[in-house]
Amino acid sequence: MQPLSGLLVLDFTTLLPGPLATLLLAEAGAEVIKIERPGGEDMRRYAPRFDGESAMFTLLNRGKQSLVLDLKREADRARLEPLIARADILVEQFRPGVMARLGLGYEAVRAINPRLIYCSITGYGQTGPRAGEAGHDLNYIGHTGLLALNPGPPDAPVVPPALIADIAGGTLPAVMNILLALRQRDRTGQGSHLDVAMTDAMFTFAGHALASGQATGQFPGMGGARLSGGSPRYQIYPTRDGQLVCCAALEQKFWEAFATAIGLDPKLVDDRHDPAAAKAAVAAIVAGKTAGEWRPVFAAADCCVTVMATLEDALRDPHFVSRGLFAHKVTGPSGAAMTALPVPIDPQFRGDPAIAKPVPKLGDAT
Repeated sequence: MQPLSGLLVLDFTTLLPGPLATLLLAEAGAEVIKIERPGGEDMRRYAPRFDGESAMFTLLNRGKQSLVLDLKREADRARLEPLIARADILVEQFRPGVMARLGLGYEAVRAINPRLIYCSITGYGQTGPRAGEAGHDLNYIGHTGLLALNPGPPDAPVVPPALIADIAGGTLPAVMNILLALRQRDRTGQGSHLDVAMTDAMFTFAGHALASGQATGQFPGMGGARLSGGSPRYQIYPTRDGQLVCCAALEQKFWEAFATAIGLDPKLVDDRHDPAAAKAAVAAIVAGKTAGEWRPVFAAADCCVTVMATLEDALRDPHFVSRGLFAHKVTGPSGAAMTALPVPIDPQFRGDPAIAKPVPKLGDAT
């Protein structure tokens, strides 16, 4: 039996943060019923397609059920009451006040089921001047100062490759707090309302810069912090053939091993005096050889330096394959299968990877 077997989750969420949170709960054994409006949630229409369904929707909703309801209709809301009465967890992702206007706010559902754990995921939280403001990931990391630590050159700013606020500010805090609330319910018998604001956790990710700013009275500028471009030890260096080397030789022993491996001028190994000169020298040396030439050098040095892999390369990496990251499957409407989304759940808590789980057909639980 899995850790969350027997728990019922009502999922009112769309797009990424909430659906990924309820996917993690489902992967740990919970029964998840996805409440969708007539026609289905927006993600169902996103390209590319897999087996006639949105590929991203397929990955995010593996093993769930779909219940189609028009929440603006009183009769449809009434159909929810028996589910609310026996549910353990409800996750919603509307702007503050929307669920209350629909008659499904926390106080209303608590009257039906006081043991219910009610998790609200929003960009800016249930309270505060920005609570009702629209936004997406880029807005959230932009508003909190995280993006300013290194947005790239002013004439060519770079959009981050990961949806940090959605996943690390929405999904993961939601799951973490739901599990804490379940533990509290075990002790008190009472549910709770969880206010998960995606922006809040972005300050956690700026911890190094926060420590520096508060200790010295001077916050790091763009690209100036040790972990955002200010040190030659933590940089991305191009090779001769246009690939990229990820250098994270922060500790002295790793930095010295790296410097020895590439033949850095001993005068620049002590990079405290002129980090810019050390960075320029490393860049020139790394640019003198191809990625293929550097790989065995870095592997032998064991110095926290690697050649950047493409996603396709990583999917074939024997290490990740051997750990079973790609062993689980999700099936489309016709039964065609693709690799399920890898999730950070210990394999002992997930289901049998030999059993593929389907994407929910719209309204399959209606």
